[in-house]
Amino acid sequence: MSKTIRVLHTEWSDGWGGQEIRIIHEMKMVRSEGVEVYLACREDSMIKDEAIANNIKVFVLPFRGNVDFITLLKLKKIIKYYSINIVNTHSGKDTWVGGFAAKLAGVKFIRTRHLSNKINSSRLNFINELADYIFTTGQKVKDDMIKYNRINENKIISIPTGIDDSIFNPASYSRAECRRELKIKDSEIAIGILAVLRKFKRHDLFLKMAKSLIKKFPNKVLVFIIAGNGPQKENIEKIINELNLTAHVKMIGHINNSPKFLCAIDILVLSSDSKEGVSQSVMQGLFMNKQVVSSDTGSTRDLFHNNNFQLVQKGDEAALINGVSIFLNNFDEVSTRKHMIRNFSSKVMVKKIMTSYKEILD
Repeated sequence: MSKTIRVLHTEWSDGWGGQEIRIIHEMKMVRSEGVEVYLACREDSMIKDEAIANNIKVFVLPFRGNVDFITLLKLKKIIKYYSINIVNTHSGKDTWVGGFAAKLAGVKFIRTRHLSNKINSSRLNFINELADYIFTTGQKVKDDMIKYNRINENKIISIPTGIDDSIFNPASYSRAECRRELKIKDSEIAIGILAVLRKFKRHDLFLKMAKSLIKKFPNKVLVFIIAGNGPQKENIEKIINELNLTAHVKMIGHINNSPKFLCAIDILVLSSDSKEGVSQSVMQGLFMNKQVVSSDTGSTRDLFHNNNFQLVQKGDEAALINGVSIFLNNFDEVSTRKHMIRNFSSKVMVKKIMTSYKEILD
């Protein structure tokens, strides 16, 4: 197809986590393939600033709810004026108004489902069935939508977030320098979590695990590093104090250079108990040849291949402790990168997306 494809993404969320990172990354990648990309979001959303920083055209709209006629009509006007071919929606509220705007304007409607928690199966919750195509970020999300939400299996595809293997490449970083920046001593074993500070990420489990591991391995110097920001910050600080972990835990806030963080630490942990699609932090850790322990949540299992990481029962503190203990008892180097490049790189992601775009429009 020689005609330029123009895609308008909509996002109601005002936060900054894996979902929003995926959207910006996807927009940049398809733009490199000649697609024109646009974003409609709320005024105070963090994705707005990131989009502007990447020279993406942004439209600020209210997105006040599922039935927001003002936003719907403005979206329809934008679609017509900019000759949009596809509207790609991402959260619940913007999916309703964005989906109807696409239908009224006579263009294609793609719904991207990022989270793994099940969608209400009520017949009244029909907006996903109206989509011309659905992208999910993991196989389990796809399977659940077919099973519980009446989605035609020929109109849905799992496209996990692709990782840029040129950026997430351990050969590009000095481990010693990365550890110095985080003030990690040579004698310390650094166990990290890279996640927005939201309740479902279960930082409380991570900290209880930390407490137990310190007791279990008295002859090892363990330091636990929490990277990320979010609404649970005060609660996490409170738990750290309650567990007397202030000497062992560092909260470093939001980081702009995830590869350097991953290069510096020894073990990466994901303690989430719900909502994950395919965890980007786990993917990034595997691209960086890190020893990874992850709860079996969402579609994270999609990454599991030849025991390339420890996949443990979600919400289970003992399972997390056991998973990390395996690595603490045996610090052999791991090589997980090749499998990830073949199956989960940005190039793989963008190829699937571009193929889907062309099939939908043809």
